[in-house]
Amino acid sequence: MRIQHRIDSGNLNGEEIRFILAETGESLKGAPSGKMITDSDEYSFVYLFEEEEGYHYIHFTQEVWPLMVEALQSEMDPVLSFKERLVSLIGFRDELTMLIYNIEGNDNYGETFSSAVEQAFSSILQHVE
Repeated sequence: MRIQHRIDSGNLNGEEIRFILAETGESLKGAPSGKMITDSDEYSFVYLFEEEEGYHYIHFTQEVWPLMVEALQSEMDPVLSFKERLVSLIGFRDELTMLIYNIEGNDNYGETFSSAVEQAFSSILQHVE
């Protein structure tokens, strides 16, 4: 069974970036996997939580992409806030960085999704270390 959750909002709390899990009927189970994929049909990045029976899919919608840019510019991985719990999203920055560089100029993700990612993450893509 594929259990999906959505992140439509977040905030900057001091230096900590928090993404707020939208309330659903399903509770979030498992542990952060450190893995991220995309769902180009839904225009979202998807962080995976592992549990015994598979994964929970945490969809980061376009509404929070600006905050994801801030997370990439930060020194630490963001946290996920749900109910009274905070969980560090290990590997978030590394996985997201890899994905946006892979998506850049790659229409295998769909031209409109690739363009949206390139525009939203342009400050990261233009940064040369």
